[in-house]
Parts: sequence; C-alpha cells; structure tokens
Amino acid sequence: MTDREVNLYIEEIAKLGSVMGLDTMRELLKRLGNPEKGFKTVHIAGTNGKGSILAYVSTVLKEAGYKTGRYFSPSLGKEFEKIQIGGRPITAKAVGEGIGLIKKVSEEMKADGLPSPTLFETETALAFWYFNREKCDIAVIECGLGGADDATNVLPAPLVCAFAHIDEDHKAILGNTIEEIAAVKAGIIKEGCEVVSVGQADEALRVLEDKAKKCGAELFTAKPTRIRYGLKKQKFDFGKYKDLEIGMAGTVQPENATAAVCVADILDRKGFTISEKALRKGLALTNWNGRFTVLRERPYVIADGAHNPDAAGRLSEALDIYMGDKKVILILGILKDKEYDKIIKFLVPHARRVITLTPPENPRALPAIELAKAVGEFTSDVTAVDSVEEAYEIAMLLSKADGNVPIVAAGSLSWLARFEEEVVRSGKKR
Repeated sequence: MTDREVNLYIEEIAKLGSVMGLDTMRELLKRLGNPEKGFKTVHIAGTNGKGSILAYVSTVLKEAGYKTGRYFSPSLGKEFEKIQIGGRPITAKAVGEGIGLIKKVSEEMKADGLPSPTLFETETALAFWYFNREKCDIAVIECGLGGADDATNVLPAPLVCAFAHIDEDHKAILGNTIEEIAAVKAGIIKEGCEVVSVGQADEALRVLEDKAKKCGAELFTAKPTRIRYGLKKQKFDFGKYKDLEIGMAGTVQPENATAAVCVADILDRKGFTISEKALRKGLALTNWNGRFTVLRERPYVIADGAHNPDAAGRLSEALDIYMGDKKVILILGILKDKEYDKIIKFLVPHARRVITLTPPENPRALPAIELAKAVGEFTSDVTAVDSVEEAYEIAMLLSKADGNVPIVAAGSLSWLARFEEEVVRSGKKR
C-alpha cells in the first residue's frame, strides 16, 4: 500500500472507535500466523510512567546487544513511530506492506461475519508482525489501556510484567477505585512470568501481590535509595548498584529507572546477558520526550505530559524540588474528558502566569476559553490563545521580560510534539 492508501485506511478504521476484549485480536493474529509467538517479551502496565520504564528497559537491552522491539502509545509524533526496533521507527515501506496484509485479513474477517479490527488492534498486529518478521530477540510492549482486555494481552506469558504507578484514570472503563483499576491492570500477569512494580498505594500493591501469587510469580518492588535530583542528571542507589545515573529529569524517574534495573536483573537470570556496563550505559542514554523534558535553557522550557491528577501531582512535586519557591509560566492544554479541575489545583499554584490553549486537531480538546475560565477560579493571571505557536511566543516574551522565568508546558501528550517542534524552530531563528 502507498502512504496515501495507508492513511485513508487508518482514517476509515479510526471511526470504529475503541473496543475492549481479545476475541477479535486473537482471530486477527491467528489469520496472520500468530506473529506474537515469534519473540520474547516484557509487558508493561500502569497509569503513569509506562513509557519511561519501556524506554529504560529497551535502551538497556539495546546496549546489551539485543535486537529489541518496542511498542508504546500514544505516539508523540507520526502515527506509526510508536513501533520501533533499536529506537528506529518502522519504515514506511514496512508499514505499507504490513497494513496491506492486515487490511486483507480484516476484510476476510468481515466477510465471515466477524467484527472488523479497530485502529489500535491493527496497530498492535502491525507491531507484532514487524517484530516477528525482523526477528527481534525481545520486544518491550506497553499496554494501551488497562491490561486484562487490552489488545496487547494476547501475548504468551512474558518473561517479566512490569507495573508503573497505578492511580485513578479512565474510570468509566477500568473502574472507580484503585483496587478495581489495579485488578484490570494485573490481568497481564500470567503463569511463567516474574513481576516488577514501582511503589504503589497499599490497595494496589495487594492486588498485584495476590495475582502474582495465584500465577506462581515472584513480585519485586523497585525502591531506589540515596536519590540526588537534578535537571541535567540524577543519581541513585539500588541494592548492589551504587551511583546509577540517568539523564532524564523528574522526581519519578529514579523509581522508573529502578524498575528497569529489576527487569534487567530478571532477564539476566533468564538467559539474557546484561552486563553492569550495558545497564549503566543504557540508563544514562535513555531519553523519553514529554516526561519533564528540558527542551532548552535560559529560560528553562520544560514539557511534561501530565494529563491526569496523579501525573499533575507528581509534576507539582517535581516543580517543588527543582524550582523551589520560583514561580513559572504555565502553558496548559487539556482534553475535556480529563479531570481538569483537579489538574488545575495541582499546577496553578506554581504559576505566576497561565496561558491556556486548545489542543490542536483533537475532537476531545477542551477549548482554551473554557479552560481559562476554570483556571480563573484560582488566578486572574490567565490568557487564552488560539495556537501552540502563539502560546510559546507569548510565554517567551513574558519570560524574557521577567528575568528568564522558567516555562512549563503540560496537560496532555497530544500536543507536546508540536510544542517541541516550535521550541526547536524558534531556537533556530534566533
């Protein structure tokens, strides 16, 4: 298929929406020859931090010399950049070939009276097909939503299941309590795997421990010690490892990186050779955009995809540690189906000025004017603008007029790629 044909097909199946459950996915993969059985996996679930753990694990495996696939969502850039091997996105040629095959099989399923695969199911099948075709040694797979009924959960027993922080989000689908949400996410645990988790609320941890016990799996908790925070690099200890260093900022990153260390140690015991040198180098080289990412200095411009109350609370904690009493210029763009009132409560106290925008090209976008009215309950220093570009331009003018006040962009991953592009473009003009 050509790029245009792929795009038209993607637009068509996007209209199917999202359907939880595994029956359609299993049938699709069966007709594709079960590519998901052709490589070993690490499966990651959680509310916030899945992508970071995926990035650390996959980079460490790459440094250890393994051909490593990774599949994550959402993509900050183009649609299929979420499918990668060795950090390189799937090629347009492979996308055309894979989608062409999947489209043919999907049409056969429809002719047989079966449901048509959704966009996420199609993307997931493409990732598994690609990793199998390219003979990956291992793939690190992030759940799209939840766990038990997520399309990725057709995988055979992973070598390791890793859990990022679990909190309340997508409650209409996953449940109204942390216990209910954790139970859905724990659905990825299968017999034959080991389990790693960052620190969790007691109610979430109990659910993970119970499911691990039922599957005969041991659960390891990632608890870094002697953390030394910094915007350019951070250090921490974990067990026998001293002075582990990461380049990603954010107060949650030492814990996410520690989870990756746990995963690497388990993989090493299960037949993968991961030296301490590869581990340290992989952690230090890991980068993951949109997670308290420092895009420039003088002034500091930081992008964080905090899109729910838990993530906003963690961003608030990071601003306390890295900025102290210094107030920032806050650029906010949020989707209307998020608990934006709670996000505002966490973030606006850190701001001397707030600029709201409407996330572009997203039917779920909360209008900038409506968001500004909500922010106005906490501060009168708020301005609604029409675009990402205008928001950054105004923020830079305000920052430079006030001694290079830091700028923080947050509220959703959906527009951060465009924001990052604007920061780069504006920097080149200077």
